[in-house]
Amino acid sequence: FSKKDKFILATKFREITLKNDMLLIINDYIDIALAVSADGVHLGKEDMNPKEAGKILGNNFIIGGSSNTMDDVQRLMNNGVDYIGIGPYHFTSTKEKINPVLGFEGIKIIAEKFGNNIPMIAIGGINLEDVESLMQTGIQGVAISSAINLSDDKTSTTKRFLASLGMITSV
Repeated sequence: FSKKDKFILATKFREITLKNDMLLIINDYIDIALAVSADGVHLGKEDMNPKEAGKILGNNFIIGGSSNTMDDVQRLMNNGVDYIGIGPYHFTSTKEKINPVLGFEGIKIIAEKFGNNIPMIAIGGINLEDVESLMQTGIQGVAISSAINLSDDKTSTTKRFLASLGMITSV
């Protein structure tokens, strides 16, 4: 996708999220997040420093960051993020450069140490059968991409994820 394509998609997602009273968090691109009036931005390890992003975006933007180690989490907390994505849980082909896989134990250890201090979201290669056990580690949510995007029935798969998180009662 070109940057223009990403902007067009973000604009469409903004329309959908506003109609459905949902948040829109843009991954990596603070300029696109600003342009479409997103609710926030998620920054990877190699993206802009969250403090710098906060200066540009202002206090009303949600800023999240990616972590893979205890040091990452502490650094992100020191830089004022609102939530932290920890992972990858499993291998994922969504990203070209992937950090070492944490697995269940890695996520659990980080969530137990920091989960009471800041919201934590598990990320990376998460499938439907992973959700229940992951939610027992102390995290507050899961980020899902490939499991839905690669599904033959995206609507049904999305509903099953929402049901597993207790966000809807039936599928």
